[in-house]
Amino acid sequence: MAKIKKTGRHTGAIRAARQAHRRMLRNRAVRRHIRALAKQLVEAAAKKDGPAIQRLMPEAASAWDKAAKSGAIHWKAAARKKSRLAQLAQKAYPAPAAKA
Repeated sequence: MAKIKKTGRHTGAIRAARQAHRRMLRNRAVRRHIRALAKQLVEAAAKKDGPAIQRLMPEAASAWDKAAKSGAIHWKAAARKKSRLAQLAQKAYPAPAAKA
């Protein structure tokens, strides 16, 4: 016999809504974190703080990649942001030339 529903929605829809809410909260936290790292990197580049740039660039790039991998942001958006941050960091603090 069919299950009698006490609510107007299907149980699967209720579960999907709970999952969507959890994902939304997790994605919001991830996006907040990557934006904060990018902002720190931009501020370090404005001050031309070499050690901070060298510390923050790999951390920020990794965070953008992880956010794209988990689906919090689009992978092309992550690539674009990483590229622009790398250009900014390179302009503010050029890497020492490699010896041939």
